[in-house]
Amino acid sequence: QAQLVESGGGSVQAGGSLRLSCAASRYTSCMGWFRQAPGKERERVAIIDNGGRTSYADSAKGRFTISKDNAKNTLYLQMNSLKPEDTAMYYCAAWGLSGGYCAIDSTGSRANYWGQGTQVTVST
Repeated sequence: QAQLVESGGGSVQAGGSLRLSCAASRYTSCMGWFRQAPGKERERVAIIDNGGRTSYADSAKGRFTISKDNAKNTLYLQMNSLKPEDTAMYYCAAWGLSGGYCAIDSTGSRANYWGQGTQVTVST
């Protein structure tokens, strides 16, 4: 079992920045950030594997940066140039390798562990 605890959400104006953190109780090979806005399906934002390789949703590329401190088992998401459409509940997730890879579907159905979520609200 792994417990994930997110922090760092809040309310900002468009163009602002936030840094989300996710403290994990133990190491996992694959971790990522997902988000879900009201009335919408959960979607993958960014993932990182045990080698530090990253993958981003098109909506996050160039604005968001995912990183991980393996010594602290902590995952981060630096979000810059925030837009109102980034408003959502953001979730940290963790899962194991499949065929040696961290690939995961857009809704994260393969993830084994989830945090409780942290709300991000971006106003105009």
